[in-house]
Amino acid sequence: MNSLTIFEFDKVVEAKAGAVGLAVPRRVFAWLDMQSLRNDDDAPGWLKPTHLSGQRAIQVTSYVGVIRAPCGFQIEVLPKTGRNTSPEEARALLIEMLKCLAGFRHIKTANADLVAERMPLLEVFIQQFLLAVGSLVKRGLRSDYVARQDNLFALRGRLLVARQTSQNLVRRDRFFTEHDEFSQDRAENRLIHTALRHVLTLCRSQESQRVARELSFVFSDVPPSVDVAQDIQRIRLDRGMGYYESALDWAKLILQGLSPISGMGSHHAPSLLFPMEAVFEAYVEKHLARQLHADFVLKAQASSQHLVAHDDQRWFRLKPDLLVKQKQTTRLVLDTKWKLLDAAKNNGREKCQLSQADFYQLYAYGHHYLDGTGDIVLIYPKTDTFTEPLPVFDFPKAIGMRLWVLPFCLKERRLKLPASLQLQSVFVGESSKASQAEDFNAVPA
Repeated sequence: MNSLTIFEFDKVVEAKAGAVGLAVPRRVFAWLDMQSLRNDDDAPGWLKPTHLSGQRAIQVTSYVGVIRAPCGFQIEVLPKTGRNTSPEEARALLIEMLKCLAGFRHIKTANADLVAERMPLLEVFIQQFLLAVGSLVKRGLRSDYVARQDNLFALRGRLLVARQTSQNLVRRDRFFTEHDEFSQDRAENRLIHTALRHVLTLCRSQESQRVARELSFVFSDVPPSVDVAQDIQRIRLDRGMGYYESALDWAKLILQGLSPISGMGSHHAPSLLFPMEAVFEAYVEKHLARQLHADFVLKAQASSQHLVAHDDQRWFRLKPDLLVKQKQTTRLVLDTKWKLLDAAKNNGREKCQLSQADFYQLYAYGHHYLDGTGDIVLIYPKTDTFTEPLPVFDFPKAIGMRLWVLPFCLKERRLKLPASLQLQSVFVGESSKASQAEDFNAVPA
């Protein structure tokens, strides 16, 4: 076994006699343990040391994707959306949600040959890159004039006198020149070629390896990049080169580590990890905008307010995830939280597993963005233990400000609304649900 599929917040232990739980090979566990114990600036926040049944264990946090150890062992971490979520359902959901995340808009899950339910995430992304390059190749590689310096038998371009004197003093039949050459050797092609060669070392699918080799052959006249960072800076999509965009975006992700998360240390083990808080926020932002009435707009990451003023300075910026505005007036303040609530635990001790810190945060948002009057909303994923909005929360000392805790259905891509007339006036009601919902039968409700 050279791979393992787990869910967020699962724990893994070292594979040995008497081990209990999800086990990984000794060298993989040692690498994970070393990563989790780092305390430098690049220490990964997606791993933490813990214990399981008296054994040392490593727990993944609220990050999902692929952890790839230097030896090639892969741990696929999937989002947990309920008690009985299958890996196939969770993987399909994650791929759909990633389409809303900046940098991954090129995922095409509608392709008939993309079997996302069975294909590991790393292979999914590699296949998407190969599809993008294949589409580019069909339209043709672009060439450009490139400045060349060479010692030629015929004068071509501009004679470099200093180099001619130093190298050809006794070779009257040579000319050291600088000239322009129309060539496919441009930064965009070098990056794609380099990414194709890198993919050959990563993918396990024989079909993907075959396609990568065939596409690499098309780029055989293009040298690989010797300075990826410099070539990324040199990218220039001229007129008519829009079809390069998708392949280049994938190439940059592959060459820069396949992940928005750093912390792999000097091993440079390719990873594919995403904080679920950010993924969920992007997913809600995209689909919630479609649920608003026409005269309302959704604004993300507002930051115009601060918590306190001190010595003519404003401190502690307040940044709610989302605002609903009507012209210049803020109507709602919303914050997304990737956490599984349990509405059955509605008592003074467990409080549906809600966080007091989140309530304090929303209270501050409401006072500064709504002047202490109006509706503020906490949005959590809808699960089998949280299917309906909770009864409204009132603030005794802030008359007129209400806090709602609402579920967002990941399958229907809609916010579940309470009977509040204020919220119903902002959002499209349930009667319009059928006309706006999209087919997405692979994802659990």
